[in-house]
Amino acid sequence: MTRILVLSLAMLIAASVHSDAQVGSPRGSRCRFTFTATRPVLALQQPSGQYNVWAGGDVVSNCRAKGLVVTADSLEYYGDEGRTVLIGRANYRDRRLRLTSTTLTYFEPDERILAVENVVGTLPTGSTIRGPQLEFLRAVPLIRPQQLATAIGRPTISLVERDAQGRAQPPVRITGNTVWMVGDSIVAASGSVVVVRPQLTATGDSLYADAGQGLLRIMRTPRIVGTRGRPFTLTGETIDLLTRRRKLERVLAKSNAEAQSEELNLKSDTIDMRVTDDLLQRAIVWGKGRAFATSPSQSVTADSIDVLLPLQRVRQLNAVRGAVAMGTPDTAGVVTTERDRLTGDTIIAYFDSIPARDTVSRPRIRLLRSLGSATSLRHVAPGDTTLCAPRILYTRGRTIDVQFTAGVVDTVEVLDRVQLASGALLDPQPDSANLCSVLRARPAPAAPGTVAPAPPTPAPAPAVPSRPVPTRPASSAPPSGQSVSPDRRR
Repeated sequence: MTRILVLSLAMLIAASVHSDAQVGSPRGSRCRFTFTATRPVLALQQPSGQYNVWAGGDVVSNCRAKGLVVTADSLEYYGDEGRTVLIGRANYRDRRLRLTSTTLTYFEPDERILAVENVVGTLPTGSTIRGPQLEFLRAVPLIRPQQLATAIGRPTISLVERDAQGRAQPPVRITGNTVWMVGDSIVAASGSVVVVRPQLTATGDSLYADAGQGLLRIMRTPRIVGTRGRPFTLTGETIDLLTRRRKLERVLAKSNAEAQSEELNLKSDTIDMRVTDDLLQRAIVWGKGRAFATSPSQSVTADSIDVLLPLQRVRQLNAVRGAVAMGTPDTAGVVTTERDRLTGDTIIAYFDSIPARDTVSRPRIRLLRSLGSATSLRHVAPGDTTLCAPRILYTRGRTIDVQFTAGVVDTVEVLDRVQLASGALLDPQPDSANLCSVLRARPAPAAPGTVAPAPPTPAPAPAVPSRPVPTRPASSAPPSGQSVSPDRRR
């Protein structure tokens, strides 16, 4: 029959008294262990009076005073060092930690635990840490007010979060080459850090997280990819994720911040994103430099930009102070490399609403409104259909509205109650380089490995005046070399 030997020895009591004089060990801190095993226990007394103990066969060691229990296939205890080694299916349990590993060493003088190979640690909150090696320092009065942990070999921490009602939420997983934990709430990591939340994935070189303050900071080449709804990517030198009541509420990117999505790209010194129900609702862009917002058809520059994105869909963009909006002209009948331009103290862009169930269509711009010292420069098709260069329509006023239809400029309307609106219309010169017949006659690019035929020589163009002729009476002094014509006013 298997015989169970119980070893509760006076030598361990003596060892406890002897260790009080050791450096770094508070008086009375060491446990009086009780060992049980299914095989005989070997104990050898050392010259110091301490004992070395070897036990095998489902070893169980208890320290009732501290609520500490360790189990393993076999155990080695070295009295002079106050060191216990558990080998094979090692299991450590106390009031603050449950720890399993292949090998576990417990250093009694400084209440330190070293777990090696197949390490799994569980905290009272339900958070876990997994990896090849973990060093854990127990909280000790007057020496160490909080427990500390260091894990190497690229461990993974799963932080369990709970909502205001105490219900467990999907965990946040943090992986890094080295991870440190202070208490139950503070985590730091370094070396190719990866953070996975239900709605986003973040990467960077280092990380600091404080669950008590609701802060998760990623540093040195951080990158966040939103994985819920319409995806987005956020970069910067430092990115903070701020939570409230265990729910992500704000994402703040600092220094060379840039946010990219299918609908809109944002760039400036700082980007502040507001999140509700795990979906991006608003983005505020500002900083020492200018703020930039770019969509497939428009780009906006200003001192600061505020984008409203209910349910992560662009609805409205507000550009404040020195705003400039650039757009692609209507290319039907127009050949130009330049862009339409709208300027003003403030520019507001309105986008078409899209039903929430529509996850494919992109919002189209509906209206651009420039407020305060507004100007508009637009490229339109020339009156002479043989010309390909566009007319240039320039207007200015206190307020200018640019209406879009199907994403293309429809009308430009100047709104000015004090009659300060003015404008100019410039026609292109009909020189040989501007003839559509010449442009259309140019051969297509030759296929690779072939020689393109020489283009035909165009006929010389007739002489034309060197200055444009005004098409309408001027309403105010135009820029030098331009004719003036009033635009639509109200």
